[in-house]
Amino acid sequence: MKSQIVTFLIKCPDQKGLLAKITNFFYEREFNIVSCQQYVNSIEDTYFMRIRLDAAEAKMSKSKLEESFATLAEPLQFDWSVNYGGKKLNVAIMVSHTSHNLYDLLERHKEGSLDCSITMVISNHNKLKPIADMFGIPYYHLPVTKETKTQQEEQVIDLLETNKIDLVVMARYMQILSSNFINKYPQRIINIHHSFLPAFQGANPYKKAYERGVKLIGATAHYATEDLDEGPIIQQDVEPVTHESTPVTLKRIGADIERMVLARAVKNHIQNQIIVSGNRAIVFPEAGE
Repeated sequence: MKSQIVTFLIKCPDQKGLLAKITNFFYEREFNIVSCQQYVNSIEDTYFMRIRLDAAEAKMSKSKLEESFATLAEPLQFDWSVNYGGKKLNVAIMVSHTSHNLYDLLERHKEGSLDCSITMVISNHNKLKPIADMFGIPYYHLPVTKETKTQQEEQVIDLLETNKIDLVVMARYMQILSSNFINKYPQRIINIHHSFLPAFQGANPYKKAYERGVKLIGATAHYATEDLDEGPIIQQDVEPVTHESTPVTLKRIGADIERMVLARAVKNHIQNQIIVSGNRAIVFPEAGE
């Protein structure tokens, strides 16, 4: 196995000796442990681990490693995955009219702070094509109406499959995805929305927030599920505001928070920092990546 960082994500019932058994398994096979992060949910009696390994001195094929680890995992009831690094995830961004999230993600991608390959932008409008063109990213304009929704989603899925997309980012894509679409990409669609939900759903949420005199505004990034805006939360942030804030300033502050929250969530995903448990996302912090 070539020198590279290998990341294991593990979820299982909590039990004695897990750390010793797992770390000893890798020690015996000459892996060097770069970082080891653990979390125990005592309420659900569940153990979570993210362990990163240097495989420079390990003399095992990927298939042999997985076969051997499966032997350890089965009696301990591990739900596990492994990522070998080296391959950047292919990412597609879906947008409608709003540009701030799209521009921010493309800029971070260009500067190298998002270690992925953004291969396309898909939109039901043509308005944001100049931004994609500016960064040299292919832009696909696929209009949608109530009558053509099924056909349009089939076109989108065909694009995603043809280009081997690993992650879909809804950067203010203002269409509700069908259950068929969402279930085709479980835990592979990240959405962003303002944290007023569900209090201020629908059009003009910042105007409604202003009318109610809110004192906090924020944003939430989560995995999309069939239950609208109720998937596992990856990142959130808030900003205090005052009675002097207008709908315009609320919207500006909200956009700034959205940019930061969405970028962090995408980074968490592409760096294999997330384990989903039920409707909760366990997000491990960066460990010297």
